[in-house]
Amino acid sequence: MHELGPEPNFNESMYFNVYDPASGLGGFFRLGNRANEGTGEMTICLYLPDGRVGFMFGRPKVTTNDAFDAGGMQFEVVTPFEELKVRYQGSVVLLDDPLQMADPRQAFTNNPHTQASVDLVYRGVAPMFGGEPEERNERPGEEFARGHYEQLVSGSGEISVGEEAFDVSGFGLRDHSWGPRYWQAPWYYRWLTANFGPDFGFMGSRVARRDGPGGRGGFVWDGTDLVACSDFRIHSRWEGEASYHRGIEAELVSGERRWTVKGEVLNLIPLRNRRTDPSGTELVTRISEGMTRWTLADGRVGYGLSEYLDQIVDGAPVGLAE
Repeated sequence: MHELGPEPNFNESMYFNVYDPASGLGGFFRLGNRANEGTGEMTICLYLPDGRVGFMFGRPKVTTNDAFDAGGMQFEVVTPFEELKVRYQGSVVLLDDPLQMADPRQAFTNNPHTQASVDLVYRGVAPMFGGEPEERNERPGEEFARGHYEQLVSGSGEISVGEEAFDVSGFGLRDHSWGPRYWQAPWYYRWLTANFGPDFGFMGSRVARRDGPGGRGGFVWDGTDLVACSDFRIHSRWEGEASYHRGIEAELVSGERRWTVKGEVLNLIPLRNRRTDPSGTELVTRISEGMTRWTLADGRVGYGLSEYLDQIVDGAPVGLAE
């Protein structure tokens, strides 16, 4: 944990995802401490094999930045970068149609709730990527993750949803970030994570600014080396009136090396964040979370998340060009 910063919107958070190809179960878990606001952000999302999604979001009371332990969720660092534990005990709403979460009030009211438990052990598969920056790389008002690192991991343990219990043995990615954050800071971003077993995985990131090109990058783990990528190109296929991403073509570049991948979104849930700016204008951000099957040019198949954040302007996401 880092020293609590002076910014009113200081955030420190950890995130974990996982997918088990044998059971078809996937999910992600996030805790964010916003102690200067007196609150936290807790998210659990479970993609069940039959297509349903178990989901819960909470804003538990958080007044210190001493630990990740709120809203029924706990993260424990056993050995830094080598072994961590994720636990959850609480309820989830069961969604036959995850797209209902576009209207959270209706989704939580009109769908059944059940108890869920998570007990997972995450172990590092590759070295971590990122860390504390040597120089400031965020402009005032656009702070989102001043310090940030990510790591490909394995995840194993047990998850239960209602009367169903699953043994989990899969792979995923974890991240840890700290610094001031508003979800409205990026104009839009695309964040792709993928695992093809212990010997190959990648992360691709595209962050767009309102008034400039923004950034592109990521990394590829080839089983021996963690290769930083200088460029990341992405093209999305959108479906429906709400324009949700359903197909992806992407390329990661490092020097003369290139990796191309296609993604098919298996299941998607749209999440929402709202904030009123000092002028009284309500700002709406959509974060679409797609459990995705990835296929490399050589035919290898992997799984992970495609997270698309967009500011919503005039009812439409702003990043439809990518």
